[in-house]
Parts: sequence; structure tokens; C-alpha cells
Amino acid sequence: MLALRRVRLPSSSSRNLISATGVLRRTNATVTADSAITTSNSTQTPPLKAPAAKTREILLRPTVLKPKERRADTLPKPKTKSKVQKSEVKVEEKESTSTTKKQNTSTTNVAGRKRRRFVQRKRPQISLRNRRKWNRPLHEGVIPAYDEALKVIYRDSRTLKKEVKEFKAKVQRKEQELDAATEGTEQEVLDAELEKMREKLNILEVQSEINLPSVRWTVANAMADMRISSHRYLMEQRWRKDGGLDLLMERIHQMNVVPDVLPVVHPSIDLDVTVKPPLNRTFISSRRVFLVEPGRFLTPQQTIKPPTLFPHVYHPDTRLYTMLMVDPDVPDEDNQTFTTYLHWLKPNIPLSATRRGPIPDLNTHTTYMPPHPQRGTPYHRYTILLLPNPPKSSYSLNVQAKAQRGVPTSEYLDIPIVPNSGRLGFNVREFVKKWRLNGALGGGYHMFRQVWDPTVTGIYAAVLGQSEPHYGVPQKDNPYAAFKTFKKYV
Repeated sequence: MLALRRVRLPSSSSRNLISATGVLRRTNATVTADSAITTSNSTQTPPLKAPAAKTREILLRPTVLKPKERRADTLPKPKTKSKVQKSEVKVEEKESTSTTKKQNTSTTNVAGRKRRRFVQRKRPQISLRNRRKWNRPLHEGVIPAYDEALKVIYRDSRTLKKEVKEFKAKVQRKEQELDAATEGTEQEVLDAELEKMREKLNILEVQSEINLPSVRWTVANAMADMRISSHRYLMEQRWRKDGGLDLLMERIHQMNVVPDVLPVVHPSIDLDVTVKPPLNRTFISSRRVFLVEPGRFLTPQQTIKPPTLFPHVYHPDTRLYTMLMVDPDVPDEDNQTFTTYLHWLKPNIPLSATRRGPIPDLNTHTTYMPPHPQRGTPYHRYTILLLPNPPKSSYSLNVQAKAQRGVPTSEYLDIPIVPNSGRLGFNVREFVKKWRLNGALGGGYHMFRQVWDPTVTGIYAAVLGQSEPHYGVPQKDNPYAAFKTFKKYV
């Protein structure tokens, strides 16, 4: 919009008087004095009496006024705010800035300056439901050595995959020879040769993918596909070499679970146990479950309900397992020793590498009995055993290759329910020998410890329906007790 304005400027003789009463204001459209600016809404002030002086009229050049500038030029000056109003304005400004930070809005213009957007830096959640793909950390050409290393890895993977394809054809021909064989000795020889060939084939399949960055990244971010042999191998090696298995074996041998419960164990399953978090009256925790480290002390309050078992299995075929939970530290008064108490039993649990989540329906056989360490006794070692059932023929790669999905390759054991009267004095070694369970063939193992606290009194009254026993060290015979009845001086 074009604006023309005629302004009377005083001569040089009256400039000093005007500068004392008002300050010249310069805009892109006008040059006026504050003392001479008036609007229709404001009251007119009487003009200053200045000495007579010659005035001249100057026509200012036309300029383009923006709507905001034109409006601000014509409106009156705002009144000065009180201290209360200023404080209210500051509070409103703080609230507005806080809301913009919470909403993570884009850049805004405040007084001609751009305010940076508040972004909460957080690593994206990566899981099976929210999958991500591996991306190169560097673009091509940034580090030539890294580019060449990737080329070598991919070239080696392609070479091994070609070898795997050729070796699979050899395995198929050997299977046809085994099916055509009629004599028993010939079948045994061919079966042994086929087993060795499958071992080599499994190694080649693992080596063809184990060095790929995408495979390593997928397994490290808990997105492993347990149907793939390379993923199963990496998951098992992480458990065996990163400290999980070492900690378990250390606690089992340090606390004499071996040989007190079983003579030999060779774990092949990573067994995680979760219970309720401990009751803390000082700090409120948002955790709903508590992962139990092997050998950790728990309170009887945490194990009133059955613990949850999460097995991580590394064989592709379905096998059956038998679960036991025993306490080998129950006092035996008659024999002046300790005996074993059976807390839990569940046979024929099907497990495989492709199965995820906790073991369901564990309380359908011999029901769970909460741990109740007796008063006056040292800590109790509550041991969980996940023992493999005997195989139908053998646990081998040939059996895994022929196994159907969901069909177990183990024998089904018809183990009867143990009554409550048979829990105390339960002999684990006789039970294992009777049903041909062998801890040396694999399985999962875990243990935790407990001591007496007032919760045990309620367990005896509400669950067991018995009076709580008290134990202690027997008193020694005092050879001078008889002499204390006589007077020392007669």
C-alpha cells in the first residue's frame, strides 16, 4: 500500500527546543516527533510554544507499508503494566514454552529468532513386533578398508553357500542308499556315514552366514529366527561363552548341589526363573517380575506363588523333559541328618528351539508346594531340574532331519502323582534311575536360596496345616551340673 504524508519540519533555530521535549522516531514510512504524534483515540496535548521560525514542507517518498507496520503506526502506545501483570505474563510465557517442549513442535519464530525443536534422544525399541533392518554404519567410500572387508565376507558367504548346495545333493544320494539297504550291518555303516555328513553340512551352513553383519546384528538385537542353524548357534555360544553357563556351574558346584542332588550335570538349556519382586516399603518399584540369578537369596513371600520358567532350547526337534523342584536341606531328627523334600513335579514337557515363552500348565501333576525353610536351620538350596526323557532311538542329526514338527522324539513316561505323604524323604537318585533320566545328556538347571522369616509361620498354618517346628543346636552335657545342687561350703 502506498502512503503519502506531509510533515512540517521546523527550521534549525527551533530544533533544540523540540529535541528537549520529544524524540524523533524514524520508520520506513515517516519521520515524526513523539510530542507531535496524536491519534483519534488519544487525547490531544496542546502544542509547545516555540519562537517564531520559518518552516518548510517536505513531501516524503512513497513506501510500501506492511499491514502489521501500518497498524502499529496508527495505534496508540500501550499503557505501562504493573508488577502483577508482568509476573502473570512471565508465568504464561513459561507455560507456553513448556507445552512446546512436551509436544516436540517444529521450529518457531520468536522475536525474529528460530527456537530449536526439543527432541528426546532415545534408542528406538527393537523387538520381534517392532523389527528393524541392518544398515551400513558408513557409506561407501568413507573407509575403503571397511568396504573391502565387506566384499571379502560376502564373497566367502557366496562360496560356502554353493558348497552347501552341492553337499546337500550328496546327502540326498546317501539317504537313498540307506533306504535301499536291507542288511542290518550295512544300514548301521551307512547311518554312521550319513551322520558325519550331516555334521559337516551343519558346519558349512553355520559358517556361510555366521560372519554376515546382518546376521550378527539380528541375533544381538533379540530378533533371532531359531529355525535357522546359524542363529541357533550364535544364541547358544552367547550363553556358553558370555558368562551365563559359567555362573550357573560355579554356583551349583560351590554350594554342593552336585553331588548332593545329582552326581553329574551337563546343562544344554538356558533356564531363566522369574518370581515376584521383593516387597520394599521404602521404594516403590514398577517391576512386575524379578529375574532370579542362580544362587540368589529370595524371601518366602516371593515364592508363595509358583515361579515362572523360561527355557531357551537349541535343538530343532521336539523333545520331552521332566521338571522337578526339590529341597535337599530339610532336617531329619531321627537320623540326625538332612533329607530331601519334593516341592514340584511335572513330567513330559515338550520343548524345542522354535517354541517361545514360559512353560505352561506346570501345576497339573504334582502340585506346587511353597518353600518353607524351618526356623533354626541354615539356608536351604531350592533346586530346579529339567531332565531330558530317554530318546526313542537316539538324539542325533539323522533323527532331527527326519523328525516331524510337533512330534516328540523322546519316550513318554507315565510317572504317577506323588502324594503329600511321599514328598518328605523323596530320593532324587532313585527316581532318576527308575525312569532312566540322565543329567549327563543335557537339560536345564537352576537354584536359589532361602532362610526362615515370619512368612513361613503362615505357610505352615494355611498351606501345610501343621504346627511350625523349631530347630536348634542340641545342648552339650554339663559334667558339673550334679555338683551345682550341693552347697559349696558346709
